[in-house]
Amino acid sequence: MVSDHREFSKQVDGRAAKLFKAAPETMRAFQGLMDSVEKSGAIDSKIKELMALAIGIASRCEGCINYHIREAIKKGATRSEVVETASVAIEMGGGPATVYGAQALEAFDQLSA
Repeated sequence: MVSDHREFSKQVDGRAAKLFKAAPETMRAFQGLMDSVEKSGAIDSKIKELMALAIGIASRCEGCINYHIREAIKKGATRSEVVETASVAIEMGGGPATVYGAQALEAFDQLSA
């Protein structure tokens, strides 16, 4: 499990950059999808980030949790919103999601400080 979320952020970004260099066409297409989805529409972009965070928690993806916590913070998510997001993920992901929900909260606390 990740304990230093700032350092892990650097690792996640570094790995993504290497993959972007190795598979630029695929990664440009994926980036385009991300850019399209994250725009506010009927659902505000902060809520979309929290939805993505819930999916990351429920699917137990540490890199997803780290990335979507950072994006949620940029979009103004509060600690209370992250706690409620983790609660939804726990509802859908059961016991294992409690471990990753706690990790998401720890990441929020470290990265928002």
